[in-house]
Amino acid sequence: FTQQCIFYCPMEPNKVQPEGGLNVTLTIRLLMHGKEVGSIIGKKGETVKKMREESGARINISEGNCPERIVTITGPTDAIFKAFAMIAYKFEEDIINSMSNSPATSKPPVTLRLVVPASQCGSLIGKGGSKIKEMRESTGAQVQVAGDMLPNSTERAVTISGTPEAIIQCVKQICVVMLESPPKGATIPYRPKPASTPVIFSGGQAYTIQGQYAIPHPDLTKLHQLAMQQTPFTPLGQTTPAFPGTLLPLHYLVCTSWLDASPPASTHELTIPNDLIGCIIGRQGTKINEIRQMSGAQIKIANAMEGLSERQITITGTPANISLAQYLINAR
Repeated sequence: FTQQCIFYCPMEPNKVQPEGGLNVTLTIRLLMHGKEVGSIIGKKGETVKKMREESGARINISEGNCPERIVTITGPTDAIFKAFAMIAYKFEEDIINSMSNSPATSKPPVTLRLVVPASQCGSLIGKGGSKIKEMRESTGAQVQVAGDMLPNSTERAVTISGTPEAIIQCVKQICVVMLESPPKGATIPYRPKPASTPVIFSGGQAYTIQGQYAIPHPDLTKLHQLAMQQTPFTPLGQTTPAFPGTLLPLHYLVCTSWLDASPPASTHELTIPNDLIGCIIGRQGTKINEIRQMSGAQIKIANAMEGLSERQITITGTPANISLAQYLINAR
């Protein structure tokens, strides 16, 4: 029942308000990063409490230690649109505040990401892209529908960028399309993965730590081996036997790592041109977080300095961690 009612609940009749708007109950899901969620929650939850009270919508935020969170907004359409307006204006306020400490002169747009069942995206795009083009032109907002489904789900991200006013108008039009074209079949909802797990390199193999076990990670191992061939760092100690597909007790891996006599964490620095730093950081930091997770290294990017055309990146970890991080950065 829940899956069939992501955007349309048949318990509510589809009526028209005197103002010409729809009067139905909707549930819309948003995908947000940690910083955005923190802004919505506010100090001691005061901001989200105010949004709930003033909009009349139910606003729930998914639990878990995840880089991404799902924000679910449920209620009548007027309440939904009020909640969206409050979120959009809050994000604009955050952008203005961040610009006070930045040399940037042009204000970036407000961006929201909706999570939409893939079976409805065709209606949202329209034949030959006609519907999405119409929405862009009539609202002034930029709308992008992701080509790929979100991991382990049958949903896609729909990104809306623009002024708060443009975003609100765009959301209204998206809701109308979704109501006219309910999801087909069951929808597997997107659930963000928990924060990255630690990565250990031992005996030339990569392991991720889950509970009391070290699990061999063949993909990271291959990347690690490739990185070793192309960077000046050389892994020390190759005494740990490989156990493909086998769970190793964590204490065993720790002990054999000590026997490998691996050196303590070290630091490596490199400089990247300013015009390339964006492709390394990625939207909302997604790419740099991915590199941190895959390499197991700590990576810090210095702030841009006036008059300098490069940014300094500091990588901290074991030689294996550093080599893989450096390789992944160069690959980006």
